[in-house]
Amino acid sequence: MAVNKILVVEDDPVQQQRLRDILKSTGAQILAGSNGQEGVTLAENESPDLIFMDIVMPGMDGFSACRQITNNAKTKGIPVIIVSSKHQEADKVWAQLQGASAVIAKPYTDQEILDQVIRYS
Repeated sequence: MAVNKILVVEDDPVQQQRLRDILKSTGAQILAGSNGQEGVTLAENESPDLIFMDIVMPGMDGFSACRQITNNAKTKGIPVIIVSSKHQEADKVWAQLQGASAVIAKPYTDQEILDQVIRYS
């Protein structure tokens, strides 16, 4: 399966732009949301192949959004990669309990992000 559409859910404009810049090299269409609710809505409406999700965001956080996406029949097949500064072991376990496919710690390298795209291609 090719990764043709990637959703980035990140409230920090600088971090969001950095992820978009890294992912641009994949040739995929990049969609972006700035909070958990936007992420859930975009996942349902756009059916991306992969989602990169921040945790700490206003309103619905990334854990809640991840749980909604992975429990929804329409979106449950989409891998959700949590990208966060919260990367204690407990946070990783909690992320996986919410249905996350992987957790990447901030600060991350370009290659760590691209490796996830390769992994799900």
